[in-house]
Amino acid sequence: MQESQPNNPLHGVKLADIVEALEAHYGWEGLAERIDINCFKNDPSVKSSLKFLRKTPWARSKVEALYIATFCQENPWIKS
Repeated sequence: MQESQPNNPLHGVKLADIVEALEAHYGWEGLAERIDINCFKNDPSVKSSLKFLRKTPWARSKVEALYIATFCQENPWIKS
């Protein structure tokens, strides 16, 4: 049973998609500046980052928060 979560911006978004979107937007160096973890600093890759983030809840929370701040905020200048 899958429930709808309209107030959860990460609902249905895979961790791999989050890492790939952030890497495309900021690059590995930009991610390392914003989130101080070694998987973004030393020989970064999506695969190694996913492995680390799946084992480390505090780091995953920081990555998810950056994703929300970057891609999920409503633009106050656009009226619907």
